[in-house]
Amino acid sequence: MKASVAGYARAQSLDHMFELLGSAQGDARVIAGGQSLVASLNLRLSEGALLVDIGQLSALRGIAVSGGFLRLGALTRHVDLATDPLVATHAPLLAQAAPLIAHAAIRSRGTLGGSLANADPAAELPACMMALGAHILLRSPKGERRIPADAFFEGLFMTALAEDEIIAAVDVPVMAKSEAHVIQELTRRSGDYAIVGLAAVARPQNIRLAYFGVSDTPVLATRAMQALNSGAPLQDAINALQEDLDPESDPHASAAYRRHLAAVLLRRVLADLNTTDTGMEQAQ
Repeated sequence: MKASVAGYARAQSLDHMFELLGSAQGDARVIAGGQSLVASLNLRLSEGALLVDIGQLSALRGIAVSGGFLRLGALTRHVDLATDPLVATHAPLLAQAAPLIAHAAIRSRGTLGGSLANADPAAELPACMMALGAHILLRSPKGERRIPADAFFEGLFMTALAEDEIIAAVDVPVMAKSEAHVIQELTRRSGDYAIVGLAAVARPQNIRLAYFGVSDTPVLATRAMQALNSGAPLQDAINALQEDLDPESDPHASAAYRRHLAAVLLRRVLADLNTTDTGMEQAQ
């Protein structure tokens, strides 16, 4: 099946991009790496829209550290997350997550902004941003706004993006010396979406746990986090997952199996975290 589109235009600047989007009167789609959008177009899940190519916009590129944050341009590719030294130093969770994303061909073209805007609940990067406590920078003709990753993902393939907004960049708090990052997922085959995945960021006496593949958005396991942060035994945190997670059954796994795998991943992730000096010994 072939894609059905109304046209294609390459944006030469941010102003030009907003002009193109405005002229389409809501019937336009932004394309960067295209790894999710093109597949959707080919399946006729999206059609009839003007494609606005932002892949050449330098304003959406770059990786830099400023003011205690690692700023990642929206056009940062998955392969850049895996290889950039600033990412490895200041946000190693993203460097760990990137090789888990699909396959090499997709990682070479897929972008950070595209993954976050697509908001697939089984994808790695949205959960990572929630675990990291990142802020997503949105830009429109009216200006820029910052929104916490916790509030950005609203439902299945739904985000807080307004019709006239795009993701411009992401600000991730730089990693502290006493901090540790771990991501693990369980898949049937390498490159498949995770049946269940867990991204974790441990700071002294504080841990953030973001599950993916268990709901229509990434899920912060707040009750399990509270248990671990209060020094409760690991089993209490595992019990708390029963309230944090409410997965549905599908052809890939039953809800009960996903709950079981979520507990397995929590044990594994905490074991990894406790091999580092993070102040998380209470989770042992």
